[in-house]
Amino acid sequence: MSEISTKCVQAGYSPKTGEPRVIPIIQSTTFKYDTGEDMGKLFDLEAEGYFYSRLQNPTNDYVAAKIAALEGGAAAMLTGSGQAANFYAVFNLCSCGDHVVSSAAIYGGTYNLFAVTMKRMGIDFTFVDPDCPEEELCAAFRPNTKLLFGETIANPSLKVLDIERFAKAAHDHGVPLVVDNTFATPINCRPFEWGADIVTHSTTKYMDGHAATLGGAIVDSGNFDWMKYADKYPGLTKPDESYHGVTYAERFGKGAYITKATVQLMRDLGSVQAPHNAYLLNMGLESLHVRMPRHCENAQAVAEYLERSDKISWVNYCGLKSNKYYELAKKYMPNGSCGVVSFGMKGGREAAEKFMRNLKLAAIVTHVADARTCVLHPASTTHRQMSDAELIAAGVPADLVRFSVGIEDKKDILADIEQALAAL
Repeated sequence: MSEISTKCVQAGYSPKTGEPRVIPIIQSTTFKYDTGEDMGKLFDLEAEGYFYSRLQNPTNDYVAAKIAALEGGAAAMLTGSGQAANFYAVFNLCSCGDHVVSSAAIYGGTYNLFAVTMKRMGIDFTFVDPDCPEEELCAAFRPNTKLLFGETIANPSLKVLDIERFAKAAHDHGVPLVVDNTFATPINCRPFEWGADIVTHSTTKYMDGHAATLGGAIVDSGNFDWMKYADKYPGLTKPDESYHGVTYAERFGKGAYITKATVQLMRDLGSVQAPHNAYLLNMGLESLHVRMPRHCENAQAVAEYLERSDKISWVNYCGLKSNKYYELAKKYMPNGSCGVVSFGMKGGREAAEKFMRNLKLAAIVTHVADARTCVLHPASTTHRQMSDAELIAAGVPADLVRFSVGIEDKKDILADIEQALAAL
């Protein structure tokens, strides 16, 4: 399968004669073996198979394999949420006393995970403006830095990450680049092709696409040479005594990172995705290549309409030629970016709240990036834990409205915006 649209439908699962055509839901916590010796080989990582769904489940693995194929990765795993995916992606490489460099323009929940929760675990983070000068980006690295993190399209600031620049900085300092590709999806951007090493997703968003199921995914390119930096990544390059001394990078090669995340982190922390959720996620993936162009087409129409309105102070959408990131978006996402538009209301926070109350088709919800148009005021909700200075650094001013454009008819979406603005 060479085309990504075919992979959306076909990848990950190939039934044999007489087997279910649709990915089956293996709704079982446990799996039977004839002897304890057979099962013991699984616990020693000497054989492949399933014994307990907290670690692996066939339904989940089929869907993870599809996502790996879409991203062009070597291996993938599903998690119970996008938050869990980003936590595992980082914690799989870090421990107490380590350091991470991250773009400051990231989802508010991820920022809080890094700056508050993981800081309490002894992992320090330095946040940089993704547009900062090269010297400033490089100066953020320390001898104990373990990775560089960013979002392809930041939520909700919509800053576009210069993936090649970030990848070069990461590799110059001997660390991998981890990119959250939730908003672009592999339909519009494949970060591995631009030098990223690990990709994460909140599959709750466009991949599911229908606000039906929580989930996350981590995909490893298999390209980062852990043994080259053996002293920096002992968890991958030194024996793991909890598995009788197995060294992941030696035993599992390109699958080392995902294997470690599965047999260590999922084993101990258990942020597993339910098989039924994985089944629903796969249903969404099968139409991802059809939905994303419609999201982008509709969002482009909304952005152009808002740019002409005298009640809007600014519009941020990288598909607009006036946008700061237009050329960067054309480089990394020539077929479109995402369906999310952010803009500022003349009249600030009060006008933004009144505008949202007047909307009839678009619903005020925390969610973003699904088939239905929805809207949110991040400074009052997802980013409310941030100070004013932190909001500005994250590209989320107090007047920002995040408008997630669905796949309804764009004439109806525009009419809803028009009547809501008219009521101001």
